[in-house]
Amino acid sequence: MNMIKNRLEKNYKKLKSWSERHQIEAFRLYDRDIPEYPFIVDAYKDHYLVHDKSDPLKDKDKNHLPHVIAALQELFKCSEQQVVIKKRERQEGLKQYEKLDEKNETFVVRESQALLKVNLYDYLDTGLFLDHRPMRQKIFKAAKDKKFLNLFCYTGSVSVFAALGGARTTSVDMSQTYLRWAQDNFQLNNLDLGGHSFINANVLDWLKTQRTQRSYDLIFLDPPTFSNSKKMEDSFEVERDQDFLVESCMDMLQPQGVLYFSNNKRKFKLSDKILAKFAVKDISEESIPQDFHDKKIHNCFEIREK
Repeated sequence: MNMIKNRLEKNYKKLKSWSERHQIEAFRLYDRDIPEYPFIVDAYKDHYLVHDKSDPLKDKDKNHLPHVIAALQELFKCSEQQVVIKKRERQEGLKQYEKLDEKNETFVVRESQALLKVNLYDYLDTGLFLDHRPMRQKIFKAAKDKKFLNLFCYTGSVSVFAALGGARTTSVDMSQTYLRWAQDNFQLNNLDLGGHSFINANVLDWLKTQRTQRSYDLIFLDPPTFSNSKKMEDSFEVERDQDFLVESCMDMLQPQGVLYFSNNKRKFKLSDKILAKFAVKDISEESIPQDFHDKKIHNCFEIREK
């Protein structure tokens, strides 16, 4: 147990002053640093979320999860209830959005300029994608007097930062649950919902009806890797369908506008068509936060008209 406890302590010491200086209450504390401990640990204020990445076949004889839990309790003087364990299976479609539990226990974390609601229990994801923290800052700084569109907006955290930066925002998602959560996040930050739009729609269908209107200065596009939701006629795969997504977004941008296109597909390749048609900059490296060891957590591109 000492090995994992020492590493957690070392990582925390390294991140403590940075997180306090930037007022970041949710960050990645441990990212599979030691091969014998195939876990990810995220700190959310005084709660700790442990993603169990162990292989049931390869790792069945060395269950080190109790060591991680004991080390967290000892280091941070937290109770067993403050350590949440999740085992992530390979998710197909919108299964990642299905409920795991019915606790309905939420609390609020600060991330620099914003307050955001998280739920560590009821879904696979918590309501806040920690890996997009640098993108939220980028959009906050670019947002003043802009019209901002957030597609596949999830719980609207990127929209919150755009709104706090001075943008009028439009957030689109197929899930009413997440759109309500996005509105909660706006209200937490004293943002008037009247100046912002929340659209409950299948993004692919919505784009077909909107794409001729050059309405936006900034677009954030963060689709799932794959989806075959009951609400969709056809399946969606990010690499296969990227041309439609990106071209639709570019049609909606003002001439000097910017599209930020992000996705989590490990071996994603931008299509030759997009590379030929637009000015593309790969900003993946700068968009990954310093608390993440996994530098392939997402791909991110800044796309403009040539």
